[in-house]
Amino acid sequence: MITKNKLAVGVCLALCSGTAFSAAKVADGRGNAMGNTGVASADYLMAPFYNPALTGLYRDNDDVGLLLPGVQLTANDQDDTLSDIDDLQDAIDNFDSSTSSSAAADELNGYLDALQGNDPLSVNAGAGVAVAIPNKYIAANLFGSGYVEVVAATQIVDFVDDPAQDDRLDTVDRYKGSTVNLMAFGYSEVGVALAKPFTIAGQEIMFGVSPKFQRLKTYAQNIKVEDFDIDDYDQSERSKTAFNLDLGAAWAKDAWRVGFAVKNVIKQSIDTDASQVIGTYELSPQATVAGAYVSRFFTASVDLDLTKQTRFEDLDIEGLSDDFDDTQFVRFGVEGNAWDWLQLRAGYEVDMLSNVDNAVTAGLGFSPFDVVNIDIAGSYSGENQFGASASLAFTF
Repeated sequence: MITKNKLAVGVCLALCSGTAFSAAKVADGRGNAMGNTGVASADYLMAPFYNPALTGLYRDNDDVGLLLPGVQLTANDQDDTLSDIDDLQDAIDNFDSSTSSSAAADELNGYLDALQGNDPLSVNAGAGVAVAIPNKYIAANLFGSGYVEVVAATQIVDFVDDPAQDDRLDTVDRYKGSTVNLMAFGYSEVGVALAKPFTIAGQEIMFGVSPKFQRLKTYAQNIKVEDFDIDDYDQSERSKTAFNLDLGAAWAKDAWRVGFAVKNVIKQSIDTDASQVIGTYELSPQATVAGAYVSRFFTASVDLDLTKQTRFEDLDIEGLSDDFDDTQFVRFGVEGNAWDWLQLRAGYEVDMLSNVDNAVTAGLGFSPFDVVNIDIAGSYSGENQFGASASLAFTF
């Protein structure tokens, strides 16, 4: 029997086993609180996760920065699928042990009906670390990050009243024919962000590049609903390594900034275990343009995705389209800074493809003596849709 605690355990196992080490959303307590913005508003320490060009935008008194670490978790189970599966498995046990099966069969079929047509549930977790060394010639930031995405989609068969057998056997046929497709993608990267300013038409523009090595993994399981356990997600691993690049540019004048970034310039893909679930995970280039107003006491930012982010494609799952998990966001964020000691943040995030509900974000920052930076954030998109993140950084 699966429980909600096991979902968390499964994610932790994914992280600890090396399948992941940031999530698709950057593990950044500041940016997450500001609607997951950062392509123009991130600081030089978090720059590799948003826009490598920002590595070169630092203050005169910045000598080194350490992110140790940033972590984040988001979960989306708007139809309460996990709880329904838990209740269903209890109902199956009750049905199999019942001598008077009419009421037990009705209960079991009720849970199957509740699961039929549910949207996939998803969990996303990750972490990141970075060491930044500002330099007026070429600023550098050595970084590592990773994430794991877990998706579960139910396939519930209809109740068929076969006149050749009794209702009990019809119910048995239904629950034994119902399955859960459990898919996961694990990602990790290590690289260095490099940034240097150039003067173009009288304007100083920062350009950045992040060469990096990636490791991609997929997992896929087609499991009978009576046997479903989130802990079993990693029993069909496929993996590959690759080289990739992030590119970025940033213009800054006074408090105004404009940023542009392309993440994962070289498209990568990796197949799932076809004996379980036929499909491919695509890591496609992601282009984002952003604008920000960044002053000592107030920051406002907006990020706009110019391309959609694809994930699982060509899935052989009835009722699940290829674009069910595609996203393309517009994000807004604000921050108030109380004399470099305390920061209040809020944001809003909209998926223009409507595959993810709009999210409200908020968070706090605490930065005593401008040396230690503790940032926490939370997000809420609706019932059973939430996120949390935290980061610890040191700047000298």
